[in-house]
Amino acid sequence: MRRGPSWFNLVSITLGFAFLYLPIVLLVVWSFNASKLVTVWGGFSTKWYAALLQDDQLLSAAWVTIRVGLLSATIATVVGTLAAIALVRGGRFRGRTFFSGMVYAPMVMPEVIMGLALLLLFVAVQFDRGFWTVMLAHTTFALSYVAVVVHSRLVTFDRQLEEAAQDLGCTPSRAFLQVTLPNIFPAVLAGWMLAFTLSLDDLVIASFTSGPGATTLPMRIYSQVRLGVTPEINAVCTLLIAVVATGIIIYSLVGKWRASGALAKR
Repeated sequence: MRRGPSWFNLVSITLGFAFLYLPIVLLVVWSFNASKLVTVWGGFSTKWYAALLQDDQLLSAAWVTIRVGLLSATIATVVGTLAAIALVRGGRFRGRTFFSGMVYAPMVMPEVIMGLALLLLFVAVQFDRGFWTVMLAHTTFALSYVAVVVHSRLVTFDRQLEEAAQDLGCTPSRAFLQVTLPNIFPAVLAGWMLAFTLSLDDLVIASFTSGPGATTLPMRIYSQVRLGVTPEINAVCTLLIAVVATGIIIYSLVGKWRASGALAKR
């Protein structure tokens, strides 16, 4: 009896990973190219990373992106967690189906339509477009993803633990903070990271809702790429990949550390 993957499976996996990650590897390699021509290898160099520090436009766009990502992810995590709690523990309240649909609708709605709708809203209420409109827009679509992640964890959470804490004298709010929240915290953190990553990646919605002085990094990269790919673009994209990869590695290590700690307590 044959054991292990077949050659067909190995080739399929290799081609699949190459299709997914070879462009990223090439981008990282070309970011260390000494030549200004992105198609001609001129030797190893880190000068384009140093050049980024002199590019005020890219630095300003990166700072706007980070601030929007941190604020929108944090607000989306709070609101999305509350929405998930309402869906799991609210019972069959009136309007539950409508509420659930409205919470998850941004996940399936095309970004162009959502960006246009938000633009019309901001114009209707005469809210000047800028940093805060981009932050509100990102919060709107990111909270749906947070609600999904936290909802899946709350469904499997044993409520008897919370009820036991209340039997021992905890108030409902204290039982939630000391029993429920620590148990669902990995899901809350995963939702925050997902919301932050989505905010970093967004181009379409930010293009509709941004204004003067609120250009995000994806918008800046896209506007420069239209004129041609430069080594600075490869360098800044490599830094973004490094930031996201570092966050994923830290999250994985923290998860393994918590799992090993839980097993040790047993």
